[in-house]
Amino acid sequence: MHWELPTGVHAVCTTRVGGMSTAPFDGFNLAEHVGDDPQAVIKNRELLHSQLDGARPVFLSQVHGVNVVELAATTSDGIQADACFTLAKHVACTIMVADCLPVLFSDDAGCVVAAAHAGWRGLAAGVIEHTVQALCTQGDVAPGQVQVWLGPCIGPDAFEVGEDVRLAFSRGTAAQSAQAQRCFKPHPVHFGKWLADLAGLARLRLQALGITSVAGNNSTPDWCTVTQHSKFFSFRRDGLTGRFALCIWRG
Repeated sequence: MHWELPTGVHAVCTTRVGGMSTAPFDGFNLAEHVGDDPQAVIKNRELLHSQLDGARPVFLSQVHGVNVVELAATTSDGIQADACFTLAKHVACTIMVADCLPVLFSDDAGCVVAAAHAGWRGLAAGVIEHTVQALCTQGDVAPGQVQVWLGPCIGPDAFEVGEDVRLAFSRGTAAQSAQAQRCFKPHPVHFGKWLADLAGLARLRLQALGITSVAGNNSTPDWCTVTQHSKFFSFRRDGLTGRFALCIWRG
């Protein structure tokens, strides 16, 4: 992942490579809700679990919102939220995506970790701000002590959006709005449409919170779920498809 994590913190980003699922979910689909063979998903989740050095991945029911939940050793899968954090060891905060932006968090000392699912709706509504607030409050740390890794998502040359999306990021101060609008460029063919830089918008949100340690997705093509067909699932590209996952945990 090319992320220098604090001692005792571990993170994983899966791909579509491996696993038991067959087309169009081939092969390492981890989502139960997409129409894949349930037994294949169970086996894929067991495989993921076996790769986390004893940590248990906790899968959320993601709804493009801003709810943040605390995970414990007893937390079961399926709780409705789009972000989670934990101070417990061997509990993996887990986010599934297939174009939306996954965001992983840790404090500098490795005492608290978190993960967030940031599609454009959640990002505009403040899922990153809610996650950082929960992490900092419960972990007793300042935003400047937080490290972040942005995972693969739909890239700025593939994410076609309407005017409603651009306007959703025009709120805030004039300076914040102006910065956000630079993450949108007119679509070269479709009049009235825009190409949006989702990872760029997230970096602006993190910067506004005072978080300066941000690694991972830099909005280049290598990070784009749509164009990296062999690596990542993409709902925008394929429609019926699987989900890959990102996990972060304290060992």
